[in-house]
Amino acid sequence: MYYSSVSALALLVHLIINIVHMRPNVGTNDYKTECHYRQFLGVVMCYYVTDILWGLLYERGLTDLCFVDTILYFIAVAFSVVFWTRFVVAYLEKESRFNKLLILGGWTILFFQLAILIINIFIPVAFKFDEDKVYVPGKARYVAFIAQIVLNIITMFYTLWIANRSSGKERSHHIAVSASGLMMSIFIILQMCFPLMPFYAAGCLLTTCIIHSFVYSDKMITHAQQMNFERIKSHKDPLTGVRNKLAYIETLMDIEDKVESGELKEYGVVVFDVNDLKYTNDNLGHDAGDQLLKDACNLICQVFDHSPVFRIGGDEFAAILIGDPYTMSDALLRSFEERIDENQAKGNVVIASGYDIFNPGSGENYNDVFKRADKKMYERKQILKDRKAKTSMN
Repeated sequence: MYYSSVSALALLVHLIINIVHMRPNVGTNDYKTECHYRQFLGVVMCYYVTDILWGLLYERGLTDLCFVDTILYFIAVAFSVVFWTRFVVAYLEKESRFNKLLILGGWTILFFQLAILIINIFIPVAFKFDEDKVYVPGKARYVAFIAQIVLNIITMFYTLWIANRSSGKERSHHIAVSASGLMMSIFIILQMCFPLMPFYAAGCLLTTCIIHSFVYSDKMITHAQQMNFERIKSHKDPLTGVRNKLAYIETLMDIEDKVESGELKEYGVVVFDVNDLKYTNDNLGHDAGDQLLKDACNLICQVFDHSPVFRIGGDEFAAILIGDPYTMSDALLRSFEERIDENQAKGNVVIASGYDIFNPGSGENYNDVFKRADKKMYERKQILKDRKAKTSMN
């Protein structure tokens, strides 16, 4: 039972730490590498199952079934070598004759193992069970294990050589792959010396743990950071740097959900419209128009610096006030309008604004609040236009 319990524990840990890697993930750039690694993990899992069964059958003296399971055991071991070499070659992303030789070496070990297992059915060259139902290793078993050790050591030095020519995380990843090859070689030697101990299972477990901890965990973190960067980029207006229409739509949907669940009970919406953008584009050029939008956006962000600001149209912006900004909305709006009045007097950027709040319990939604704020914005816009016309006449 001791023998089987080690492999059972190894299988459990294997599933826990590698469940993510065992799922197909077509969208990644390393799909080929992950595919080979997933195949390796699958074969290792099959190996653990055969090893667990071997311990149970051997302890009960069921040598006929144990004989069949031992054949499956060695087949799983041989396939693990093939998929390990294919993973290493795909991981290094280098096309060379040496890489092809590595893969060929893996397949050679597989076919050699299959050949001796077939022969072993008739002549016990790999293993046998004696009259006392004791497992007896054969010479061919040692030859197959030595071939694996040689291939693992070659892989270890090859990845270490590439690591010395790399830098940063890539270097540490290569060293981890190299260390896993060394680790596997050590445990194969132990398995050769102590055939009735589950050292090969322990070696497989430590190998996959090294790859998971030092290679794929880093890759997962990097991928998550890249995804977050891409998400931020897709939600950002390229001209002004504030959030764009997509981010705005997602935010208002989130607001509706929070209102419906009772998590959010009060908020306000400020709608902005930049005056004279068309005139600036037509008479001063689009570069001047772009600068006008940037200046307008900077002014909005200065006053409403604790609220999300969105560009929702060509010259339209919106800010959503929640929490402290909502409580201070009167002061913020007064400050903003004073800045706009000063700007209009000096001939600087002018922005019309309108504000309204959500009325809980009224059955209204975000669009109702926005429409009222938008209407007030146009009223303010007309006031600013009338003031400008009056100033021009004087």
